[in-house]
Amino acid sequence: MNHAPSRRETMVDEAMPDGPTRLQRLVHGWSANLVQVLLGLTQQLLLIPAFLHVWTGDVLAAWLAIYASGSLMVVADCGLQLRAVNRFLAFKTCVDCDGRTASFYAGMLRIYLSAVLVLGVLLIGATQLWPPSVVLGFHATAYFDPALVVMTLGMLLTVPANLASGLYRVRGHYSRTVWLQNLALLLGQIAQVAAVMVFGNLLAVAIAFVSTQIAFAVFLIALDAPRLFPFLRRSGVRKRRRQSLRWYLGQFGLSLPFAAGSFTELALVNLPILLVSSLVVDRIAVAQWGLTRVVATLLRGLCQQVSTPLAAELGHDHAVGDKDRLRRLYARGSVFVTTIASLIVGALLPFWRDFFALWTHGTIPYDAPLTIVLLLGSAATAPSLLALVFAYHSNRGPLLARTKLLQLAAFLVLSWILIPRLGPLGAALAMVASDLAIQFGLLALVIMGQTLRHPVRHVAFLGAIMIAIVSAGWWIGIVIASHVEGRTVAGFIVECAIWLIVFAAIASPLASRKIRASLTSNIPE
Repeated sequence: MNHAPSRRETMVDEAMPDGPTRLQRLVHGWSANLVQVLLGLTQQLLLIPAFLHVWTGDVLAAWLAIYASGSLMVVADCGLQLRAVNRFLAFKTCVDCDGRTASFYAGMLRIYLSAVLVLGVLLIGATQLWPPSVVLGFHATAYFDPALVVMTLGMLLTVPANLASGLYRVRGHYSRTVWLQNLALLLGQIAQVAAVMVFGNLLAVAIAFVSTQIAFAVFLIALDAPRLFPFLRRSGVRKRRRQSLRWYLGQFGLSLPFAAGSFTELALVNLPILLVSSLVVDRIAVAQWGLTRVVATLLRGLCQQVSTPLAAELGHDHAVGDKDRLRRLYARGSVFVTTIASLIVGALLPFWRDFFALWTHGTIPYDAPLTIVLLLGSAATAPSLLALVFAYHSNRGPLLARTKLLQLAAFLVLSWILIPRLGPLGAALAMVASDLAIQFGLLALVIMGQTLRHPVRHVAFLGAIMIAIVSAGWWIGIVIASHVEGRTVAGFIVECAIWLIVFAAIASPLASRKIRASLTSNIPE
């Protein structure tokens, strides 16, 4: 089953005979994820002026609270999607792969629908007992309660689509479900603008947002998945005996380690903001932290989006026991993620001061140590993000639960010690230290040790790449900034353009296939 290295020596290998190549699947996945990131930015940033054209600041604040409440419905999955993904991968080595997949899919779909029904009833009951407008302080805002119920209940109804998207991911159609969701997001954004302009109230906008998401979920589960995977409609699947109650409860138990890892990751993204807000008296420092933290969060999210298509391919190789392809793709994928993170950090470090001044109109001072710690920490921990998502796709639930909970504990202890003394810089140091010590020093090294032949050499290689790219990008940016005035919008665009031209010239030898093949062959595996 093992394959020899490709003649092209690209980061990826030839793919399945009956579908697109692995490289094509990865490129399609990265493209879809990039568009999804851009649509997310549009939803959270570019739609705000349209809303403010009709709404007051108080109504906008109410909408942001409603949108955040809907986003929290992701926790209703409880790790079931990752449990299903790992089972779908395991079935690839079975004789009746399609039959077992269809049977498990049907059972899990019943779990999803039952969970959504129970949680929906509890949600409606809770909002009747404790009106959200009173709890959140928006009692004077019209339509707040029905809008929040529509948003949260609507997003809850989309959770079963996670099961279908997990099957798409395992069967090499990862980009398809993301593109479909992108279409739903785009149509939803157009509908939101139309709703706010025509009706001008929160309820109309909430309906406009969730209606396209529900339509996407229904289309995926009821139409697209059965058409793409005909074995899901086999009459034999319907005739099989339904699993016992013990089996259904067991799936929740087996999904808990994945849920613990996901919940902890979510907490590590949001807790720093709350801790700094509560422990730091200086509100300007809190604003500095919040704005600087945005770029680190975006960089982390981008690296995770790049890693997810890779993890789907790695999960396949791990499930079928193809260690050679697994080792080769993991090594090259790790270098790829590190290179992207290092390039972005190398570009941000010299120009972030100018961008920050333009972004805040000079009302909030720039904090250089805070920026440097967050950005360099993001580059250093980038390889661990591939290890993290690969762990989700290789049935390493107990390892995930232990390491992520330990990371959360380490972060909380360090934050309690450092934030009162150093302010936001203490929070940045706590984040970076817990990432390096636990997520990289424990989780990533365990994954690399189990996957690669030479994990120590590989880590040293990644470190050399990061130092070289970040140092070169930073130094080039400093030289450009010393000759170009970047405090105006035009000047900032000019210095960024010059940096891109210079770095593109430096990287131009990579256009040669022979040079790329030579470099990739030297990556320690």
